Amino acid sequence: MNIYEFAPIRALITAADWLVTSLSDLLTPITGADSAAVAIVLLTLIVRCLLVPVGRSQVRASAVRQRLAPKIAVLKEKYGDDREALQKNLMQLYADEKASPMAGCLPVLAQMPVLMAVYGLFVVPTIGGQPNALLDHTLFGLPLGQGLLGQLQAGAFTPATAAVYAVILVVIAVVAQASRRLLAPQPAQPSPMAEPGMPDLSAMTKVLGFLPFMTVVFAAIVPLAAALYLMTTTVWTFTERLVLTRRYGLHQPGPTAA
Repeated sequence: MNIYEFAPIRALITAADWLVTSLSDLLTPITGADSAAVAIVLLTLIVRCLLVPVGRSQVRASAVRQRLAPKIAVLKEKYGDDREALQKNLMQLYADEKASPMAGCLPVLAQMPVLMAVYGLFVVPTIGGQPNALLDHTLFGLPLGQGLLGQLQAGAFTPATAAVYAVILVVIAVVAQASRRLLAPQPAQPSPMAEPGMPDLSAMTKVLGFLPFMTVVFAAIVPLAAALYLMTTTVWTFTERLVLTRRYGLHQPGPTAA
């Protein structure tokens, strides 16, 4: 079954097509043949602006969890052998502080429909029963509907391909490394997510920590349009997180040696 034939997904693709096409038409007098690529970047920025409240909630929840660490340690010492009482008191503590151990996953989950739409825009042959005109758009002569691996397999690898993907992949990799150095959780901090009675999200936390590096590989596989989205949203995520952690006074460790 083609997931893009599912009615809600099809409606999402149609709406995204209208947005990108409208932005592209507006940008054409300025950016020429690269208008659709610039439209993808602008659409990404618009979406991330709309998701700022989600990012703010994530950082505020992290600050609350950091502040609650001493109280959690006291509860663990007091109810360590009584898991039911510990769970009840931990849940009450989180409820009182309006914090959630799942808050860190929200920005990633919120962006999934957008990434799916951008990917779909440049792989489906028809949209709304009409030929997909976006498949004809390019960036510096590179088709937005084809990825790096597709270029290699088609024998169409050119200096332009190397330059465009060098910028995209290097930017994502550099931001990923900066994220791990500057925004990694403090190792010595007691983790409320590993406490008895709370969801054990340690494995998910580790995966999320490596997600920017996995994005480098993903960006080399997906269509160029989706790679542009990934690069833009990765840079935004790092910048937003850096600004908000300082805004809410969330302590972060200094850079560590590689």
